[in-house]
Amino acid sequence: MSEKTRKKTHSLMPRGKNETITVLIRGGGDLSSAVIHRLWNAGMRVIVCDLEMPSCVRRTVSFCNSIYEKEWTIEGVTSRYIDGIDAIEETLAECIIPVLTVPDHVVLKAVHPDVFIDATISKKKPNYDLSWAPLVIGLGPEITAGEDADLVVETQRGHYLGTLIQKGKALPNTGIPGNITGHTYDRVLRAPCEGEVVCLRRIGDQVNEGEPVLTVSGQPVRAPIDGIVRGLIAHGFHARKGLKVGDIDPRGFEDHCYTISDKGRTISGAVLEAIVNFFVSEGSLRFIKNGCDHA
Repeated sequence: MSEKTRKKTHSLMPRGKNETITVLIRGGGDLSSAVIHRLWNAGMRVIVCDLEMPSCVRRTVSFCNSIYEKEWTIEGVTSRYIDGIDAIEETLAECIIPVLTVPDHVVLKAVHPDVFIDATISKKKPNYDLSWAPLVIGLGPEITAGEDADLVVETQRGHYLGTLIQKGKALPNTGIPGNITGHTYDRVLRAPCEGEVVCLRRIGDQVNEGEPVLTVSGQPVRAPIDGIVRGLIAHGFHARKGLKVGDIDPRGFEDHCYTISDKGRTISGAVLEAIVNFFVSEGSLRFIKNGCDHA
């Protein structure tokens, strides 16, 4: 089936003064949460799907942390874990972002979103296509614009970060963590074995090189450098060997642990641009308002 034919399976709802854009997002990690935060503050209705035990590390700036904490607030925007589709509208009416562990393809059939965004940055071939929503957006490598998604957003740091790709893929994954004051691999904490995580420190704590930050199956994971614990996987998470379970920021700024990153803001701006451009071109962007006060 051609792209044009597949896209014809969707018809945009006529937009009156009380209607807004509904966005379904796969993934509630830190970069996804930057997108969620931006779209919510732009007045859109945002619904989030994630796993029952997300492996997010930057939990303080990840809306999926509400799955562990029931509710979570990032820069004035609150999310809430809900256990079923029936609670979506009620939660949105309270000006709170609903976060579900119901599979997104099930939620999609119930809410019929205007936009579907894969924000997991899984770096894997996706299991969705252009038929999922009038506008489908993917973040990061291995998603093909024009086949899997309408647009792909470049997520690799550097000159092309935030580029909207209309055909082809984002740059391939380098496997190299972002460079912070000369530190890349040596600022990341990884599980030395499979097993349950026990956190010994908290996000925002200052640590010295060699200090234990957590254990995995009883084996200590030590800070590789001096700095602040910026990311730490959830206590009790069952990690596989080699999984990223934390990271240390050598700059040591505590407020960086609780605010959206420059990378996240760049990516989220690109997504907002893509959505606005699409609905303007469709002639259906008359009013964007989710009914919440965005002070």
